[in-house]
Amino acid sequence: MNEPDRPPPRRTAANWVLAGLISAFGMVVFVATVHDGRADSALLFVLLPTALAAALALLPGRTAHGRVFVVTTVALLLAAVALHEGAVCVILAAPLVYAVSHGTTALIRALRDASRSYAVLAVPLLLLPGLEGSGPAPRLAPDQSVEVVRVVALPADQVAARLAAGPRPVPVRSVPLRLLGVPTPGQVSGDGLDSGDRWMFGYHGSAHGPGGHLLAEVETVGGQRVGFRFVEDSSITARWFRWRHATLSWRAVDEGHTEVRIRVDYTRGLDPSWYFGPIQQVLLGAGTGHLLDMMALR
Repeated sequence: MNEPDRPPPRRTAANWVLAGLISAFGMVVFVATVHDGRADSALLFVLLPTALAAALALLPGRTAHGRVFVVTTVALLLAAVALHEGAVCVILAAPLVYAVSHGTTALIRALRDASRSYAVLAVPLLLLPGLEGSGPAPRLAPDQSVEVVRVVALPADQVAARLAAGPRPVPVRSVPLRLLGVPTPGQVSGDGLDSGDRWMFGYHGSAHGPGGHLLAEVETVGGQRVGFRFVEDSSITARWFRWRHATLSWRAVDEGHTEVRIRVDYTRGLDPSWYFGPIQQVLLGAGTGHLLDMMALR
């Protein structure tokens, strides 16, 4: 005989109170954002996530995982509202947060069903991989590098001339960079491949925060190889990683084609390494490819 269907859960006064608190919080942040002169981003980064969080707060959870999903999503949306300019970090961290919250929920339910409640003491062990860089736990391999190689339909002498002319702003082609709204240089000045020559990459202020700039200087020159050091970095990207060194080289493949190679060494600013390491590797690879686009080598 089939068990009768359970009645659907109903909204309670607590749901309405939570939705009201979320709406009030969103309105305060919205007014503050508009007052700071960022009305263009207030709708997208404040009002929209606040509305979604309030709507989710009104949804009564049917299952444990459903309730965990709602609570986690509301927390992430409110974090995005509070951080505003750091919303991209919330987006990148969201899969990790969902995995930990639902994984912990599943483990607790499994232990409870097994009637071995003492085993719940093992749950905190799930948090150990996320303690990296928090203070007591050391950082693992924060220094990383990315290399991009591209063969262009230009002879080596023309490639050298275009590289010496320096980069210029171009539209972003990378899909990940566009989808995440990753800041890219909007103003570039400087040229030359001689020792001491400097290139400046300026970032416009956006919903992510103030822009700033990055200053690179030619440090070593040898044949078809140039090394850069970074002498100043006040750019918005400095919160996520720190540039250390870059090497640009090229060689003729045949009379009409040249291989251009750029390697960038950087220090990752986000932990844990097993999660953010590969993510930053992909994004920095896309950013390095965008740098080659700025050299007019297509």
